[in-house]
Amino acid sequence: MEYDYLIIGAGMTADAAARGIRERDERGTIGLLGTELDPPYNRPPLSKGLWKGDALESIWRNTADVRADLHLGRKAVKLDRKNHVVEDDRGARYSYKKLLLATGGVPRTLPGAPEGIIYYRTLEDYRRVRALATDRRGFGVLGGGFIGTEVAAALRMQGAGVTMIVPEQGLCARVFPGDLSLALVDFYREKGLRVEIGQTVKQISTRGNGFTLRLADGTEIGTDAVVAGLGIQPNAELASQAGLRVDNGIVVDELLRTDDPDISAAGDVANFYNPALDQRIRVEHEDNANSMGKTAGRNMAGAGERYHYLPSFYSDLFELGYEAVGELDARLETFSDWKTPFREGVVYYLESGRVRGVLLWNTWNQVDAARALIAEPGPWSAANLAGRLPA
Repeated sequence: MEYDYLIIGAGMTADAAARGIRERDERGTIGLLGTELDPPYNRPPLSKGLWKGDALESIWRNTADVRADLHLGRKAVKLDRKNHVVEDDRGARYSYKKLLLATGGVPRTLPGAPEGIIYYRTLEDYRRVRALATDRRGFGVLGGGFIGTEVAAALRMQGAGVTMIVPEQGLCARVFPGDLSLALVDFYREKGLRVEIGQTVKQISTRGNGFTLRLADGTEIGTDAVVAGLGIQPNAELASQAGLRVDNGIVVDELLRTDDPDISAAGDVANFYNPALDQRIRVEHEDNANSMGKTAGRNMAGAGERYHYLPSFYSDLFELGYEAVGELDARLETFSDWKTPFREGVVYYLESGRVRGVLLWNTWNQVDAARALIAEPGPWSAANLAGRLPA
């Protein structure tokens, strides 16, 4: 199979890239190669909107509308840069003129754990968990980060019993300041969840049709199902095999090209330079998948556009929600400007007088203003940030 543009990956980034290509090239042939059996879909609803009544049909990206061939249920296993050929796990070969690696990430797993644990990532994972939730099963949710908090809230809203096992001393503790992280624990407990903070799972064993979780302090918890949200690792295996530069993802330049000018990378897997933060970053969120994928596609078709965008992200946790932009790291200095403590306000993340990130907690339509603030040199402090946003 011969393509002008070949995209490895069939997620949001791949779909956005195909559409970006079509903005510049109406006639070039496009092929997408993806491991999932489902065609490209929007991923955030898997832990948000689908649990609140959104129709499953609403998630589809309809990539075929841009005349892209979809090769699904296939994994690219070999990249021959010299001959511009990719081979999949069934022995099929695909030639390309321009190639995009939009391979995303793979979930971190628990070594030695029994089969049946759901490492929440894909639409198929959603289908499995939703079927279990419909039966009002009891769930153990491992991890208190973005996915863990969203999935736990979604399950509880369906009436399921939920126990969260969180190694940190709070929810989203690596991202939120300590007082907000602990306030979120209290909020989840008020919603009827059992939240075990500062705990790790030492052993998981099967128990009938369910599981027993043995914690570090010896506590044993029985549960019908286990869902793990332990983060992802960038899926850079194909790039490494081909000798491309890999360092916390696939390293790309401002035009999203790898070491090989005919190969680009975008989305969760791409490590790129951001001028506003003056550092290389890798972003695992929807806004980056869409914007970076589109730019990569346009550049594959000759646009020559620098990717200097600072992506945002968002989450829904019961009736709470937030948007955020920039670097959110609990190790940074933070200033919380609350309108109502832990219910509505803005958290600023600072380093050396510069704003590095902004968390908009139940505060909406301020992402662009937050981006502009991060771009300003300052110096910033609590004194001149108080009341700054909403703008």
